[in-house]
Amino acid sequence: MTIEIEKLDTLYKGWNSFAIATIRLKDGQRIMRIVEDHGRAACVLPYDPKRRMTLLVRQFRTPVFLKTGEPDLLEAIAGLIEEADGAACARREAMEEAGLKLDTLEPVATVWSVPGISTEHIDLFLAPYGEADRVGDGGGLAHEHENIVVVELPLAELARMADAGGIADLKTLAVVQTLRLRRPELFA
Repeated sequence: MTIEIEKLDTLYKGWNSFAIATIRLKDGQRIMRIVEDHGRAACVLPYDPKRRMTLLVRQFRTPVFLKTGEPDLLEAIAGLIEEADGAACARREAMEEAGLKLDTLEPVATVWSVPGISTEHIDLFLAPYGEADRVGDGGGLAHEHENIVVVELPLAELARMADAGGIADLKTLAVVQTLRLRRPELFA
């Protein structure tokens, strides 16, 4: 016997959707699981190898606020894929969120963000940039009420934050640690 989805009932459909899946396991047992789906996403950590800096963003996140009362979260640039691929999304989000034009993207991985409940699959990238690549203000899209604040930090400070448990966003921690492994000289 194989695992089989017997039924998928949509509970809500909007920006994302929620469904209850009825699944028959290999041993014949039936279980029910809630599944959240909003599509694929991309995340990019821009870094300036010459100045040893990085660009991150701070923005309000309702779930974080509900649980902690913290008004914003420091994150790598990210967004939902609306284009043909994750690289195009990473470039678009870098422009919208940070006013940053990116050319070269260095693929890191494609990962499940929360595989126990969500179908979200995120393409992770690193991207070198220089001062001349800051061509706009960023801040996100007004109609999406993102109110993003761009934060430029020294890479050495970012490493200290990671070592001290100061990066609370998992995708951001993944790209930061990958950059540290690939380019340790930038953090000295």
